[in-house]
Amino acid sequence: MKRIVLACAAGMSTSMVVTRMEKEAAARGLRYQIYAIPEQNLREELENYPGEIAVVLLGPQVRFKLEQNKTLTDSAQIPIAVIDSLAYGTLNGAKVLDQALALIN
Repeated sequence: MKRIVLACAAGMSTSMVVTRMEKEAAARGLRYQIYAIPEQNLREELENYPGEIAVVLLGPQVRFKLEQNKTLTDSAQIPIAVIDSLAYGTLNGAKVLDQALALIN
């Protein structure tokens, strides 16, 4: 199963977004493992799951780390982007899932 990784400041503030993304993915019949991690653990995550991670989304609070993490994801050919701030702030799991899927495709 492919993974959608959300990386944020501590890995906890994004949990509600993850829950809503999971519900939306299930409603659409999509099979992804969606979860949040602390941004500082991204390198380890990429090393532990080579070929399994489909996309990485950064929480808006760590947007300043995009270029640093893009170096990691580019070498693994994994798309990365910052989660849309409005979708994140309103816990719009459908919109964040759409963003992830657009990057995968």
